[in-house]
Amino acid sequence: MQPAELREKQAPFKNQFKADPASALLTLRAVGQITPDVTCRLLFSVPPENAGLHPQAGGDGLAACSAEMLLHALVGCAGVTLGAVATAMEIPLRGGSITAEGDVDFRGTLGVSRDVPIGFQEIRLVFDLDTDAPDEKRQKLIELTERYCVVYQTLKNSPRLSSAIKP
Repeated sequence: MQPAELREKQAPFKNQFKADPASALLTLRAVGQITPDVTCRLLFSVPPENAGLHPQAGGDGLAACSAEMLLHALVGCAGVTLGAVATAMEIPLRGGSITAEGDVDFRGTLGVSRDVPIGFQEIRLVFDLDTDAPDEKRQKLIELTERYCVVYQTLKNSPRLSSAIKP
């Protein structure tokens, strides 16, 4: 893609977001199905083999949005962790789902407004469990899932992050 082509694709969004800032706020979503074998089946709208621009940033919608893949990583890790913790706690799970939703304001990532943070402003994780376990055991299950889920803890406790160009 040439610079002029990218600017042409992004211009309508930038103009819209300048005129109507609320239209730049989008909730991205990832869903996974809990399975009885300590796995989580991730449901993708676009296969994640290729990452590309989100349609709100000028993408064609044929490549996966990296921000959505981050939500899928959270759902997948939480689902597998939940399955392992449920097994250890002897909580029978017939199934269920996990949904992660994250709010992004595209004015930040498109450089429309320097006052708008780039990245997720909030991420919500919702568990819908098919189990007969009592409420207190279900609550403990979620608490332990949050504690032992690598992606959840990484997002909650931002690690030091660096980048470099290979010499």
